[in-house]
Amino acid sequence: QVQLVESGGGLVQAGGSLRLSCAASGHTFSSYAMGWFRQAPGKEREFVAAITWNSDVTYYADSVKGRFTISRDNAKNTVYLQMNSLEPEDTAVYYCGAMLAGLVRSRYEYDYWGQGIQVTVSS
Repeated sequence: QVQLVESGGGLVQAGGSLRLSCAASGHTFSSYAMGWFRQAPGKEREFVAAITWNSDVTYYADSVKGRFTISRDNAKNTVYLQMNSLEPEDTAVYYCGAMLAGLVRSRYEYDYWGQGIQVTVSS
């Protein structure tokens, strides 16, 4: 069992930055690939970024490539999402997920989810 808790969201102006954190409980965190997804009102949850268990590979949605960076610290059981050059279109509830194996871009492949955290970007 893995419990995930996101933090670091909030309100920011366009062009600004935020760093999301996702803290995981349990001693098996390093076994999981981790992903960030987001869901805007009236839209489906969409893939944002993912990272393998040992950080050797990262994945990004085209819409955030070059602006967002995913990283993890297995010693702290935490995954991060650094978000720069934020745009109003990035406004959404952001979720972190944990998966043992599967397609990192598919929300159906994740085994555990956090409760989500709001990110609002004003124009």
